Amino acid sequence: MVGEARKSWLRRRVEKAMLRGFHRAYETVKVDPGHFLLQLRAAYGLPINSFQGVFSVELSQIDDLAAGIIRSGMKAAAAEGAGLGLGGVVTIVPDLSILAGITLRTIQKLSLLYGFEYSTDEETAELWVAAASAAGVDISRELLEKEVVNRFVPRVIQRIAVQASADVVEKWSGRLIPVASSFIGAILNYYFVRAWGERARAHFRRRHLEVREKLAHRAVLPAPGTPSLLPS
Repeated sequence: MVGEARKSWLRRRVEKAMLRGFHRAYETVKVDPGHFLLQLRAAYGLPINSFQGVFSVELSQIDDLAAGIIRSGMKAAAAEGAGLGLGGVVTIVPDLSILAGITLRTIQKLSLLYGFEYSTDEETAELWVAAASAAGVDISRELLEKEVVNRFVPRVIQRIAVQASADVVEKWSGRLIPVASSFIGAILNYYFVRAWGERARAHFRRRHLEVREKLAHRAVLPAPGTPSLLPS
């Protein structure tokens, strides 16, 4: 009974912290697309002048870069979890706020890498659809409301927070023990970002392949007015 009460209390605290963290990340965290494009060209050698160019790059090369982005996010999350984890449950709120920011930045980078920017309201909504997918949340019923971003995103964040708190509360119970919480915090944050990053990568990769298929289909269609080469 005491154990269940403790888990219930922890879940409420985690949910509130995650909700606050993602709301803050939504308002303040944004990977600069122009800077990231330069990084892809200079540091990773992608021969592109815009994010549309990634649809002409070998998919295996993009997948390798995506894996590196996820690993980078995992390492950052682990370092953050080890540092703030020393305080045990007291630091759960700031911990999750930072973790939400690291996770969202990872998702944003994956979005850009696979060719999807987020400069318009519709693109921003699509980004949060991906974030929900990374959290394991089905928001198919809300897709028609994507154009109303100011209403759509907070609803998605609420559902992400509920799902995330349910997923991690069992594992994060160990952070109630300060002595072990530094190590536990690092490990949990590491695997948290890995799980979310892999699901987000799968989401963007699937969309990327759909765009490639459409582009390939357009390339083989004859232009209007072109005489048919088939025998009469």
